[in-house]
Amino acid sequence: MTSVLPQTRTKFSLSSFLISDGPAGFLLSWVAGFVDTSAFIILFGVFTAHVTGNIALAGSSFVSSDTETTITRLLMLPTFVITVALTSLIARYARSKNWCVFGILLSVEAIALAVFLFLGMTLSPALLLDVQEDLILPIGISGVVAMAIQNALMKEARGVFRSYIPTTVMTGNTTQLTIDVVQYLSAKFAKVQTEITSSEAAESLERIGRFVPTIVGFALGGLLAAIFVLVSETWWSLALPLVIITILAIAAFSDYYQKSNKA
Repeated sequence: MTSVLPQTRTKFSLSSFLISDGPAGFLLSWVAGFVDTSAFIILFGVFTAHVTGNIALAGSSFVSSDTETTITRLLMLPTFVITVALTSLIARYARSKNWCVFGILLSVEAIALAVFLFLGMTLSPALLLDVQEDLILPIGISGVVAMAIQNALMKEARGVFRSYIPTTVMTGNTTQLTIDVVQYLSAKFAKVQTEITSSEAAESLERIGRFVPTIVGFALGGLLAAIFVLVSETWWSLALPLVIITILAIAAFSDYYQKSNKA
């Protein structure tokens, strides 16, 4: 007589789902695309996520003899570096205490986004109308701080993601996606199918599945930001990134404590 062992079903966890590679990668990229695009439009050409782009723009403003704009754009880079360093220190301390690193860093990013929103509403209540040159620096720096934290947390959130995928700059992701598509198609349509070609196809397809959500999320975030900025009149329309990061932070803490209680 053959005994049938009962199958255990894994209970669905919304928090675990939200912070898994696909959903978290999509949402974080969406936030970066939204913040970067809206800040670039409102602050007249200041990048918050793609900070190295400010160097090129600083060169352009320097040639135009616009000293104030040049300094503003150049200051974004040291702001980014210092913030990444501080975020890394926070992550190290949290790990030493066995705290939820991902949740803590997401919470810190949420605070930075709230500061960005507060400064924008306080210093320049009406979008696209009264952002003066001397106000661009404090608002821009607060946005760069938020995106620098997100850059760092993708590296520091060890064990959350299967591998590091940037969510704030899509150049490297697009390059890798293109390479993987070529590798997948080459392996699939190879005249002789071997274990190597099958393995290459599987690996490429797995990476494609991880890179596509981040690229799509960033593009959709940027598109929606452009629409919101053009049709809205207040900074409250830019609160969506703060809401999303807050939800992710809650999900990260919830998942962490659920797993801690099971262990």
